[in-house]
Amino acid sequence: MRHLTKTRLRACALLAAGLLGLVIAAQPARAERIKDLATMQGVRTNQLLGYGLVVGLDGSGDQTTQAPFTAQSVNSMLSQLGIQLPPGVTPQLRNSAAVMVTAQLPAFARPGQNIDVTVSSLGNARSLRGGTLLLTPLRGADNQVYAIAQGNVLVGGAGASAGGSRVQINHLSAGRVPAGATVERAVATPALAGETIRLELLQTDFTLAGKVADAINQTLGSGAALAQAIDARVIQVRMPAEAERRVPFLAQLENVEVAQALPSPKVVVNARTGSVVMNQTVTLAPSAVAHGNLSVTISSTPVISQPGAFSQGQTVVAEKADIQIRQDGGNVMQIDAAARLTDVVKALNTLGATAGDLIAILQALKAAGSLKAELEII
Repeated sequence: MRHLTKTRLRACALLAAGLLGLVIAAQPARAERIKDLATMQGVRTNQLLGYGLVVGLDGSGDQTTQAPFTAQSVNSMLSQLGIQLPPGVTPQLRNSAAVMVTAQLPAFARPGQNIDVTVSSLGNARSLRGGTLLLTPLRGADNQVYAIAQGNVLVGGAGASAGGSRVQINHLSAGRVPAGATVERAVATPALAGETIRLELLQTDFTLAGKVADAINQTLGSGAALAQAIDARVIQVRMPAEAERRVPFLAQLENVEVAQALPSPKVVVNARTGSVVMNQTVTLAPSAVAHGNLSVTISSTPVISQPGAFSQGQTVVAEKADIQIRQDGGNVMQIDAAARLTDVVKALNTLGATAGDLIAILQALKAAGSLKAELEII
């Protein structure tokens, strides 16, 4: 009975180990979709720009003496509506403001669709809160009108002023008009009409370009080479000959998973803020570092000079400056080799250096060949 019990326990242990191995093997490797790694060449947004007027403000509009273009715009608009102002009359438009209207026209946008617009004050208006954007044409880089904007401006801030005091929360000189523009002209996108389409990686990497091409060929190729890496950033993919199959093909192409490649080791240093960021592939070779600080302290003490009795002198206040220079001793510390990011962080923390000193230490380690990473200073 004991022998059978031990045999059964051993069999159960082997079975559990086998099942655990199957579970671990069944877990998919970490991968990313192509739509997260690249964009399609020619499928892009277009910037639109327009000049308009916001009316209905509560006395917080432009001051026409300092922003004369607001009055000119109002006069031009009124003349188009059949209203002519007497010559030499300059209205004080406290409830109007000149604004710039910007928007992004998405790819494949069709006439009749609505897009959001951003309204920003051009003059000296204090606030656009409660205003209404009047009919504004939005033009592209070719000076053609692609959308028409109009609607109520939503401002996320608030403010109040009285008696020389002013309180403001967030920004009052810019706002948005959700779905405030209607597309009037479509931008031709010939990317889907060709025999091939090109994928542009978000980062330049030969390894990643090769992995993307291999993943496309293995998933969608069916034995044929559909994709080819042109360089470290562009992958060319052959499109189906039938037009009705191209959109479903691109939908499958976007969701092809690519095994994540480890990025090149890189350390980014912001010299203005003292920020240091490094990725997971940064390693350190064995090295020795001596770190010391030099500090200069200047203290000023007021000294009162009192004149003697009956000397008819004046009391004078002077200052006595005390300057001290101190240099902390820098002990030589050994840094062991580190192959993981956590080990690198621990090794640098043992130095006890500030962010500013750490930048100098990283530069020295890079120059000595101990820091196995690209050092970029922004």
